[in-house]
Amino acid sequence: MVAPLHIEAGWLTGVRRLPSPNWDARPAGTAVDTLVVHGITLPPGCFGHGQVDALFSNRLVPAAHPFYRRIADLRVSAHALIERTGRITQYVAFDARAWHAGRSRFDGRDAVNDFGVGVELEGTDDCPYSPAQYRALGAVAGSLLRAYPELTSARIVGHSDIAPGRKTDPGPAFDWALFRRLLESSCI
Repeated sequence: MVAPLHIEAGWLTGVRRLPSPNWDARPAGTAVDTLVVHGITLPPGCFGHGQVDALFSNRLVPAAHPFYRRIADLRVSAHALIERTGRITQYVAFDARAWHAGRSRFDGRDAVNDFGVGVELEGTDDCPYSPAQYRALGAVAGSLLRAYPELTSARIVGHSDIAPGRKTDPGPAFDWALFRRLLESSCI
């Protein structure tokens, strides 16, 4: 079990922090009310190389992998990443707008970045996520549910739910039932 996490001034306490330049302010008066679960690997299908850090900090080296040439100019981020080991890195304060959702729509509203938090899991659509990742995601989600009253467990969705046809993550390998059981047992 992961120890409960706490949020102070929009940042998780006790986790690795690597601020990204890819963020801006949320629209005035916009409450955080949605959590978007993503899946990511860089290069595609490869784990544990630190390249997500490079992408979110605009330090990706295009010559390091053919795929990077296509994405090196992207300016993207997420609020946090959970690696296969369960290690959590936070890039953007939860009170700020990270650039994770792209063209998106949820519950009748466009631009999910405005009101959503994005958490990336190191993984692919078809590779099971690790038990450590589920535990860490449960801890992060629990802290967000405590800190943001408009966020409910029913408003925790996948990237595929807010950008259907364009995105597929976290994919069929993500066990929503397991995640929801962990979340209920830990914080609700």
